[in-house]
This record gives sequence, structure tokens and C-alpha cells, in this order.
Amino acid sequence: MLKQMTHSEAETEAFGRTIAKMLPVPSVVCLYGELGAGKTAFVRGLAAGMGITAPVSSPTFTIVNEYSGDPELIHFDMYRLHDADELFDIGWEDYLRRYAVLVIEWSENVEDAFDGSEISIHIEKLSDTDRSFSVEGVPVC
Repeated sequence: MLKQMTHSEAETEAFGRTIAKMLPVPSVVCLYGELGAGKTAFVRGLAAGMGITAPVSSPTFTIVNEYSGDPELIHFDMYRLHDADELFDIGWEDYLRRYAVLVIEWSENVEDAFDGSEISIHIEKLSDTDRSFSVEGVPVC
């Protein structure tokens, strides 16, 4: 397990850039953390680390945002979903077949959709600026 502390939004994004360089492709990255924990800031850094220059925003209302790159970044927000059946209804199996990094916010809402090979990142909000990251499943160089 990899552990990391960040003390600002900029450091959270920088940690995302670091993790991007460790990810196998394809991969599924499950994010866990309360509202305001920094999940989207982390994904912005991940995208930057993957060479994606498009602005990254939370897909709360659209459920999924896709960012072109090599590989693609496909960013899900499961906040409004109630179970994995709803995820499969939007084509989850098709997304899994793509050469992409799939990042899922609010993964706990659809945990039964995962097969155990995913990378799990737990973000704990310690204060307005401080975050604690626990990363499981990513190859550490």
C-alpha cells in the first residue's frame, strides 16, 4: 500500500500526476472519499500526468466524461447511482474493453461491478487543506 499526505489542492493534483505514471493500461481506478475530499482535483492531476490538456470537471450530472488521449481517460461519478445494475445499463462492459484508464468517483455505490483487479484510492479529508491518500493495487516503482 502506498500512503501520501497532501496539504493543498495543488499538491493533490501533483499526486495525481505521480500516480498517472504508475498506472497500467487499461486500468480501473476506484476513488473513495467524502464530498469535498479532493477526488476531482486528484483526477485533474491524473489527466495532466497522462498528457491530457482538456479541462477536467466532475461528471456528477452527466455520470461520465471522456477525455481523448493515448490512453483515453474516462471519468465516472456514481454519486447519483444506486447500484451496479445502473452502471451496466450505461454500458460499463463496453468501457472496460477500451484502451483507457477508467476512474470512478463514489465507487462504493457500485462496488459489486468490480472484479478485484481495480486500483483503490481512499482519500481522507483531514482539514480544509490536508488530505491523506491510501493507494492499493498500483505497481510502485
